[in-house]
Amino acid sequence: MSQDAPLPAASSRSTRPVRGIYIANLVAQAGIVVTGAIVRITGSGLGCPTWPECVEGSITPTATQEEAWQKYVEFGNRLLTFVLLFLAIAAVVAAIVDARRRRSLALPPRRALLLLALVPLVGTVGQAILGGITVLTGLNPLVVGAHFLLSMAIIAGTVALVARSGDPGDQPITWHVPRPVRALAWLLVAASGAVVVVGVLVTSSGPHSGDETASRLDLDPRTLSWLHADLVLLFLGLLIGLLVALSLVHAPRHATRRAWLLLGIALLQGAIGYTQYFTGVPELLVVLHVIGAVLVWIAVLFIPPALRTRG
Repeated sequence: MSQDAPLPAASSRSTRPVRGIYIANLVAQAGIVVTGAIVRITGSGLGCPTWPECVEGSITPTATQEEAWQKYVEFGNRLLTFVLLFLAIAAVVAAIVDARRRRSLALPPRRALLLLALVPLVGTVGQAILGGITVLTGLNPLVVGAHFLLSMAIIAGTVALVARSGDPGDQPITWHVPRPVRALAWLLVAASGAVVVVGVLVTSSGPHSGDETASRLDLDPRTLSWLHADLVLLFLGLLIGLLVALSLVHAPRHATRRAWLLLGIALLQGAIGYTQYFTGVPELLVVLHVIGAVLVWIAVLFIPPALRTRG
């Protein structure tokens, strides 16, 4: 290839190993949400009653603790933070290495990727601090809810990192659907966020607080559950509308596939939610519902990037 010949578009994308590190961060950030749900439904939230130590005078659980097996559940969840921290540092290093590769090829810099690579690192540090506050406040439901929402924010940033790293570049942005369809996609994301927030309020006022001594929000779980269900129906309506719109404007095939995948996950999640409500919120369904919430959130966030091409 001569010096004047243009470089292939693929060379401006992040390399496969780099993207693998980004994807690993996304999987790990989603996983810590699920293990956090396991801590909550097993009543292990105060298995380590202090922070940063597990018990006064010891980082690890001790045989003399009043807490039984719950201390190992909570301590195990704390150890996962170090896995997240390792992967988050790896993401930053990968972004720097990838930027140097791009510079050596005389390609335009992509500072957005480095900034997005910082999201898992900054978020994980923030989660560690907020986790400590959660323990020290005796599992205050508002703090626990903030803990969960911060995880969802980190996941959103990591989804953006994965999506943007697969783009040939940052500019120009070429949209493959009309503006109203794009607006509908982002409205769907907003509706999904509202479902998540109200779902946190439902959890904060219902059972499975993480410890039998933890307080609950003084709200009516039944009313919140029906509001949550109404928002889910709104979300499904918007999603069906988006599917119709994508077919009418002949959107890219992968965008339509992502929307159908989201519909399948959302319907399964709705079925779990209703079953959970009418069966007294059993522990297994709570964990499955959290897994579904994370999958819906990830799937909906991947839809807007599928409607355009960068670079």
